Amino acid sequence: MQFGIFTVGDVTTDPTNGTTPTEHERIKAMTTIALKAEEVGLDVFATGEHHNPPFVPSSPTTMLGWIAARTERIILSTATTLITTNDPVKIAEDYAMLQHLADGRVDLMTGRGNTGPVYPWFGKDIRDGISLALENYALLRRLWRQDVVDWEGKFRTPLQGFTATPRPLDGVPPFVWHGSIRSPEVAEQAAYYGDGFFANNIFWPKEHFMRLIELYRQRFAHYGHGTAEQAIVGLGGQVFMRKNSQDAVREFRPYFDNAPVYGHGPSLEEFTERTPLTVGSPQQVIERTLSFRESFGDYQRQLFLMDHAGLPLKTVLEQLDILGEEVVPVLRREFAALRPAGVPDAPTHRSLVARRDAGGDRPAAS
Repeated sequence: MQFGIFTVGDVTTDPTNGTTPTEHERIKAMTTIALKAEEVGLDVFATGEHHNPPFVPSSPTTMLGWIAARTERIILSTATTLITTNDPVKIAEDYAMLQHLADGRVDLMTGRGNTGPVYPWFGKDIRDGISLALENYALLRRLWRQDVVDWEGKFRTPLQGFTATPRPLDGVPPFVWHGSIRSPEVAEQAAYYGDGFFANNIFWPKEHFMRLIELYRQRFAHYGHGTAEQAIVGLGGQVFMRKNSQDAVREFRPYFDNAPVYGHGPSLEEFTERTPLTVGSPQQVIERTLSFRESFGDYQRQLFLMDHAGLPLKTVLEQLDILGEEVVPVLRREFAALRPAGVPDAPTHRSLVARRDAGGDRPAAS
């Protein structure tokens, strides 16, 4: 099972002292956090893609390329690539280039995004969001899997005899996760292609995500990619830890209360009861994360959001030390002991190449 962190790259005022990092400071902090994630033994670092304040990660491949040059092991991912407003030709070329630079340590999480004004900024209509996601991803797959593409669709100019360069490393495209908060159509899309489904369950009650994941599992099996239990599922999460749970709650409360996403809404206690947010001791985080399996079944990737809401860099690095030293080793052991033999690991570039070479690669869906 893969464990890692994802960042949304928000520039938020620290409510405890009124200081606000500059964009430069926040970007440099994100790269420091990524290097720390590898240092403490995590498997994945993922960055979001945003084109509006107060967020800064508008160019994930630039950031991940910088991180790739300074790391050796950690998988570099997006924690959403906007499949709706980005040109699939540019996605195909940018992430194939990144894949080469990172020696295969790259995968992609696609999503529609949750900021409505982004669509017209890039010449799109939000009312076409689902259709854009379906058409653009179908083209992206072809660009990665066919050396010469002839294509015509609704939302971009046709392609005639087009070859995306560079070609994917070893002829194997990055593994794709389809990220979703609310859309059953995205779960269906992930199942159709046999890709991964990442339910970023950080905002809504678990019952909503249980339905999405169950739909994905059933349709994954329907399309012949394996049993429902073999579907590739990832989950989000948020944690803040101190040795004593009372200290964690006291320290995190002002950040929660003033967070740009969920501040000034439900109380910290209400939010932790209804969502995966866990504020407490390392043992509480371990117990809460292990309980996800009871709701969602065996899954392959767990990403935590830890550097948001104005938390200072020093505090985030302390959190990563706790996560890597006290929490993830226990989670690895416990999840491995609970997982049935037939449930696969999350795909990596190495495993995908090995499957292809063994003749076990699934045919690409049209």
